[in-house]
Amino acid sequence: MDELPVIKTRAKGRSATQSMLIPSEDMVSHALWAAPPGRLSDVGELRKSLAAQYGADACCPVTVQRHLVQISESGDAPFWRVVNPDRPFAQRMSGGPERIRKRLAEER
Repeated sequence: MDELPVIKTRAKGRSATQSMLIPSEDMVSHALWAAPPGRLSDVGELRKSLAAQYGADACCPVTVQRHLVQISESGDAPFWRVVNPDRPFAQRMSGGPERIRKRLAEER
């Protein structure tokens, strides 16, 4: 991956700052392929991993969610590995919770 990360500094609390990775869709896609097949991983862990990989304190949750929706529509990466079908966010995915459950079952 030759892509340069976008890292922005933002306020955290009254006197501290935090570096926030704004990941590209490609970064999220690569991270999804690294998630174990057939097992539901935590999207929070995916964000922590991306932040650590690019030297940031955190990874933007909104951007990751937007990319997950796009990835679910394009079918470019296994988004079902990190989207819990029992959470409301799964409704935003192409195919919804049923598709997520089916794809996880196929990978087992």
